[in-house]
Amino acid sequence: MGSIKGHILINSFLKTEKFMEHYRYLENSARKYGASLSVIENADILCSYGSSGEERISSMLDGSSFLLYWDKDIRLGRQLEKTCHKKGIIVSNPVDSIAACDDKSLTYQKLWEWNRTKPEELKIPLIPTITAPMTYANIGYTNTNFLDKVIEELSLPLVVKECYGSFGMQVYLAKTREQLVEIVLKLGGTPHIYQKFIKESSGRDVRIEIAGGEVVAAMYRHSINGDFRANITIGADMEPYSPSEEECRIALCAAEALGLDFGGVDLLFTGNGGRAGVLCEVNSNAHFKNIYECTGINVADKIISYILEAVDRHVL
Repeated sequence: MGSIKGHILINSFLKTEKFMEHYRYLENSARKYGASLSVIENADILCSYGSSGEERISSMLDGSSFLLYWDKDIRLGRQLEKTCHKKGIIVSNPVDSIAACDDKSLTYQKLWEWNRTKPEELKIPLIPTITAPMTYANIGYTNTNFLDKVIEELSLPLVVKECYGSFGMQVYLAKTREQLVEIVLKLGGTPHIYQKFIKESSGRDVRIEIAGGEVVAAMYRHSINGDFRANITIGADMEPYSPSEEECRIALCAAEALGLDFGGVDLLFTGNGGRAGVLCEVNSNAHFKNIYECTGINVADKIISYILEAVDRHVL
């Protein structure tokens, strides 16, 4: 492939070791394949609509063959993406795909739209989900009567998720109507969704990593502290997992529906043959240290390899 130059766009304000370590994984993988990966921060490049904004962005990207967009600054991303397309620079993941994964309500809307247009064998099993009615931050919910319809459709207990959140930190379990009302009033104008609680998967799930239309790694996560969530960050354990053909199909269809080049797909168990059979979430910028430690598979290598092959073909 020769010496290929690329950039990785990161968030200026996510510089804890947890995040910096993942950037280094990607930089090291690029170096392994004979490419260079230079860091650009969103606060350095800025999303400017002035006459000099596009020129500044264009200058920063000179000589680059690809942009690895590892942030969720969507407005900046869309501006960058337009400049990259003019210059023949590949952007991965596509910014609209990142936006669709970042907003859990939009994720389910996109997957629901996919299911409406696909034959049965390509449909993605989804958790019954309701998006909370929009309100304003300075008003909140002046009444919670709508929650009766939510409970009627999803039953109790049910899961409440903030639309924007990671590592399971903005996910709540409401066991009673009183708990549900308390959570909803506390969230106020924060966008959120309600989902049916899948009791068969309480405290456990499967993470499947995909890259370039292939399943590249998978792990089984299970809580060791009684939490209904299975995120490693909040105390779950992990072990390697061999996904079934159907589990792989669900993950790959979800990635295709959302337009992802790479990402992590989380599946829940449904009691159907002991396998994970329903989609929970899709992560465009999934962290991969844990799955590397669990399986020995370096997902960063798979991501960089796919992007460099795309550059070599000059198509994405």
